[in-house]
Amino acid sequence: MISWINGELVELWQTNQKFFVLINCQGLGYEIQILESNFLKLKTNQISNKNITLWIKHIKKEDSDLLFGFTSKVQKNFFIEILSIRGVGSQIGMGILNKLSISEVINAIKTQNKKLICSVPGIGQKMSDRLILELKSKLKSEIQFEEKKGKDKFEIEDPEINKLIEDVQLTLKSLNYKNKEIKNILPILIKEVALLDKKENNLLFENLLKSAMNYLDKDNSNLAR
Repeated sequence: MISWINGELVELWQTNQKFFVLINCQGLGYEIQILESNFLKLKTNQISNKNITLWIKHIKKEDSDLLFGFTSKVQKNFFIEILSIRGVGSQIGMGILNKLSISEVINAIKTQNKKLICSVPGIGQKMSDRLILELKSKLKSEIQFEEKKGKDKFEIEDPEINKLIEDVQLTLKSLNYKNKEIKNILPILIKEVALLDKKENNLLFENLLKSAMNYLDKDNSNLAR
């Protein structure tokens, strides 16, 4: 069982709507399917030949071994919960996380937003009903946490901005910044988004991440004095 992997990024490529990386770990090349958002970040940042860490879900079949990689344990565990639903395969699971953020999925389940769930390719009415019904009980604690968190968080109506902020948070966590530090700069990040040029979508994430890291590194250097 492979839980996570750290190694050198050798190559990344896209096959139809599937996104892959090849990681060299101690002389072995691991072909891993990743989320589109993570693929675009790696491609934009051009970090080939650098070490990356991915949380792995290993799915063993009769004729193949499939590896799915995520930048955080939260993403991996959420993917596993989705796969526990009858009739939901790995590609549907990846499709859900490619189309929607974790917060959006939880909110869709809470509000029974079948239209949003059905917007994921490969999901029809019956499957959306099953996903909402079964995930609601499986993710009860997460839904309650989102409700509590929603009472004291900044409201952002734009779903694209919500996903962008969440992706930045997950990336910062993967870079070993502390949760408390990340939470403290969220109001700053939200203001930063308003100042960035949204037409440059391919650079928006990179610019916001750099800005967040600058704030965090600056705070840490001040504390070190």
